[in-house]
Amino acid sequence: MSATPHKNRAPRRMLAAAAGLVTAGALVAAMPAGAHDRGNGHGHGHPSRTVDVQLLSFNDLHGNLEPPAGSAGTVGETQADGTVKSVPAGGVEYLATSLRTARKGNPYSVTAAGGDMVGASPLLSGLFHDEPTIEALNGLDLDVTAVGNHEFDEGATELARLQNGGCHPVEGCYEKGKKFKGADFPYLAANVTNEKTGKPVLEPYTVWKKNGVRIGFIGVTLEGTPDIVTANGVKGLKFHDEIETVNKYAEELDRQGVKSVVALIHEGGAPASSSYNYDCDSPGAGDGISGPIVDIAKGITPKVDALVTGHTHQAYVCTVPDPAGKPRMVTSASSFGKVYTDTTLTYDRRTKDIVRTSVESANHVVSRDQAKAADMTALITRWNALAAPIAGRPQGFISADIDGRGSTAPEKPLGNLIADAQLEGLAPADKGGAVVAFMNPGGIRSDLVFKASGSEGDGVVTYGEAFTVQPFTNMTNVVDLTGAQLVTALQQQVSGSNAASPKILQVSKGLTYTLDMTKAGADRVVASSILLNGEAIDPAKTYRVAMNEFLAGGGDGFAALGQGTNKLVGPSDLDLFNAYLAAHSTASAPLAPPATDRITIVQ
Repeated sequence: MSATPHKNRAPRRMLAAAAGLVTAGALVAAMPAGAHDRGNGHGHGHPSRTVDVQLLSFNDLHGNLEPPAGSAGTVGETQADGTVKSVPAGGVEYLATSLRTARKGNPYSVTAAGGDMVGASPLLSGLFHDEPTIEALNGLDLDVTAVGNHEFDEGATELARLQNGGCHPVEGCYEKGKKFKGADFPYLAANVTNEKTGKPVLEPYTVWKKNGVRIGFIGVTLEGTPDIVTANGVKGLKFHDEIETVNKYAEELDRQGVKSVVALIHEGGAPASSSYNYDCDSPGAGDGISGPIVDIAKGITPKVDALVTGHTHQAYVCTVPDPAGKPRMVTSASSFGKVYTDTTLTYDRRTKDIVRTSVESANHVVSRDQAKAADMTALITRWNALAAPIAGRPQGFISADIDGRGSTAPEKPLGNLIADAQLEGLAPADKGGAVVAFMNPGGIRSDLVFKASGSEGDGVVTYGEAFTVQPFTNMTNVVDLTGAQLVTALQQQVSGSNAASPKILQVSKGLTYTLDMTKAGADRVVASSILLNGEAIDPAKTYRVAMNEFLAGGGDGFAALGQGTNKLVGPSDLDLFNAYLAAHSTASAPLAPPATDRITIVQ
């Protein structure tokens, strides 16, 4: 499958070094003989042997068309004196300008993404099943993206609609006389197959071509997608090993004569610093990054020349050695359109391969002090007008920011608020009789911000803002769990599949315990410290536990929560959240951020 460059694109060329920007993880070495005359292919009447191809990339946009609010809309930038400055960033109006500016003077430029373009989106996109985001990505001239786990939130059939177009099967067309056209770039899903046919549900790879230059792109999502997406979303699908899949298709591309290959992988790592300009190759290649992507990078065939990654919402530009021990670029561009990566791939026309020793890469902030792209402003204005009757409805009042996604602490003020809302709504005997509630941290998608997002006034929480916090509209469940299962569930936060990267559940008021991070695995949860309303958990007793349907299905590695019985299905998490805001706040008595005193952390 071939992806041809879009017509009428401006010529593009801007090397990071020429712009005077920080270049992290740059690999600069001697060029092969005869390759010093880099350029556009028109020097002295004959093409030069090498061509610089600009690869622009980003990941985990999650439908954030407007600049994300609060701390979720900033990136860390390390200054010359070592201090870290918080820089406001993101929004497709600025992302479009950044990409278009970067492309200027670069005749060979390709734009790729690392998955989660849609899903868990703010109301502006989520209300319309992410059609606005696909339209924006078309306008950004995205050439190709991998699928991420969130592309499966509404199942493979809906993902196919986003690719191919057509109006929503239930809600129809949103704009009179306009049919949704779908993505004009390929979504790649090499490691996602139909259980019955064994074939990939979407194209596994594509080849970008221009003037004889050919670069193959293979796209995969993390093999563990079924563990972090609702069962309905992945029904009938099989997810395969990332390394084996990429290696298989790299071999297939090689047989077709495509020697230059980039893998788009929706899996990532954790750099030692959260600053976008951190040099994770200091002191040695890849020393400053950990997590699943490191082993994946080390296992992927040397036929692949660079890895564009995502999922962890981190920014990094690292080199990780391939199986032959040669350095290879691995990049990620934060999330929500706040950062983009500019990588220079030097293409050798004779070998048809990338000269790996001359690959250069750097991350750049999508700053909000540049001009907005007028076409993106018009797109946002158009969809906002459709969303306004719902989005602007006041739901409650807050006295200050209530941090959720933007909080790095294990216990988050907004997590406590959400858990309390679920407990209160599901505690009455006829609503489920819940005595405790759990919320998964990954389901909290933003902060509640005091500053007004529109004309509603400071401190007013609108439906749109509440939706942005909990966009999945998960139904809530109340189930029977034994005390022993409850304790096991808390231990699963820091053991099993969550041992390397703990997922700390947000708990409702009345549940307290100590988390000792100096210990290992399940022992990090001090079992003797777990109290519910001041009493120790009785392993043999049955407790009614509230949570969203994702957790009740054992999602995020919480198998114990999936063992619940006597299930009662309650309202959606968003409905309970909004009801709690309405019941506990007024304009004159706004809701204050709840204290974070339920989990005692020992470091």
